[in-house]
Amino acid sequence: MAQLIYSGLISLDGYLADRNGNFDWSAPDEEVHAFVNDLERDAGTYLYGRRMYEVMSAWESFGAPPSDEPPVIQDYSRIWRAAEKIVYSTTLERPATPRTRIERRFDPEAVQKLKDGADGTIGIGGATIAVAALTAGLVDECQVFVSPVVVGGGLRFFPEGLQLNLELLEERRFGNGVVYLRYRSLSGNFS
Repeated sequence: MAQLIYSGLISLDGYLADRNGNFDWSAPDEEVHAFVNDLERDAGTYLYGRRMYEVMSAWESFGAPPSDEPPVIQDYSRIWRAAEKIVYSTTLERPATPRTRIERRFDPEAVQKLKDGADGTIGIGGATIAVAALTAGLVDECQVFVSPVVVGGGLRFFPEGLQLNLELLEERRFGNGVVYLRYRSLSGNFS
């Protein structure tokens, strides 16, 4: 059975993006990116909301051959392009990338079947779709890269009202001040 993993690069105050939708402050350096690549290497599928998919779809060409991007970028591009992508959207007409399908609604039973029939990991990205998976009890782990910056507001990694019990499994500090925290999800609810 596959593990469903919610991961993100966040500010110290818990935001994926600031009030203007910017997240450039979370761009990983080479050391962090190589670590992320190793975490993502066995991801067979990614589940995305529309906005996260639109951001991530740049990896279809960014770093793809021929490329003069650094090897760590080229590596992540290969990892991303090799995975299946499921995008949950009521507005997206067709996918912009291969190996991608669109679902009109998040169906917890279908995601559970996907987990039951897959090996490796399934990544979930996008705060809105992650809330649906978290409240359905489908998320096995949360992997957070905390950047040494406070942005003061924006799109939260964990939404207000979510109550979640977590067990710390791993932590790591990087030279640029980023801290990686890996948690097992024990239980949760949304109020």
